[in-house]
Amino acid sequence: MRMRLPAGWYVDEQAPVTTEDSEPEPDLVVVRGTTEDYRDRHPSAAEVALVVEVADSSLRRDRDLKKGIYARAGFAVYWLLDLNARKLEVYSEPSGTDYGTKVVFGEEEMVSFWLKGESCGPIQVGALLPLRQG
Repeated sequence: MRMRLPAGWYVDEQAPVTTEDSEPEPDLVVVRGTTEDYRDRHPSAAEVALVVEVADSSLRRDRDLKKGIYARAGFAVYWLLDLNARKLEVYSEPSGTDYGTKVVFGEEEMVSFWLKGESCGPIQVGALLPLRQG
């Protein structure tokens, strides 16, 4: 995923994040600061702008268990990229163990998220997906 990020943010892949009761390893996160800031610890929800899981066989787990973990910890935006349906589920407004808002984007649609009042994107959902076989 290549998006334009404001200065002071970076993308990390398959690195742990810290919640109150676990340390899940999302497929991708957009984190405040630099990698040096997290040499001795993992970023928390307050330091993460976006959490992304990429799902095929893990879809049920990512949609239920992991979404609940991220919502409970207060991660503001959770993207679930469903490889089978070729759609992106965008969750925001965490409350309790779920998110208050869910928007689904098809592979032809454009998606963005906001950091420091600046749009990061847009990027076509299809650009996040692997090429179709056959």
